[in-house]
Amino acid sequence: MPPAAILDIDGTLVDTNYHHAIAWYRAFRRHDIVLPLWRIHRHIGMGGDQIVEALAGEGVERRHGDSIREAEGDLYGELIGEVRPLEGASELIADLKQGGHAVVLASSAKEAEVDHYLDLLDARDRADGWTTSDDVEATKPEPDLVRAAVAKAGGGEAVMVGDSTWDCQAARRAGLDTLAVLTGGFSEQELKEAGAMLVFGSVEELRRALGETPLAG
Repeated sequence: MPPAAILDIDGTLVDTNYHHAIAWYRAFRRHDIVLPLWRIHRHIGMGGDQIVEALAGEGVERRHGDSIREAEGDLYGELIGEVRPLEGASELIADLKQGGHAVVLASSAKEAEVDHYLDLLDARDRADGWTTSDDVEATKPEPDLVRAAVAKAGGGEAVMVGDSTWDCQAARRAGLDTLAVLTGGFSEQELKEAGAMLVFGSVEELRRALGETPLAG
């Protein structure tokens, strides 16, 4: 059997990273905390349970963490209608299934968000499974999400496909190789330093090179 394909959703299959950055920026501002967007972007892909402290410190997390996360969810909900799949994303799922891979879409987003993405990607009947926030206790860069996705794929050998340094770090901690794409706004150097084996300019570029990657089996 070829290895299972664990596909990150946000930033890899659907173009959400900058929408999330704006939503976090506005959520922090509701608490009179103004952070530069470039710093917020550097943390997109890290789970919401960790991002507040990482950006604003332990004190802000203790006093306002839950409120900021709730605000980000509401604010992102106002933007999610603008989100679109990245070119080749739906086709990548179809190609992997045709190649005999188990395909699991990996996300720590809430169930309603993941459902929205499944519909955008026409993936509900193609993927073998998907994760949501209900499947993990600690989010990326912790390996919980990746391990949960591998379990849904049936266990065994698997390869991660992601767009952020946090995807690469989580996969490495779970013992998986990562194929990374530049669609999340992280550089090739950053992704490789975080553990990516190969980096592609886009999902479409990855599709064309599948036979030359660890996903070839």
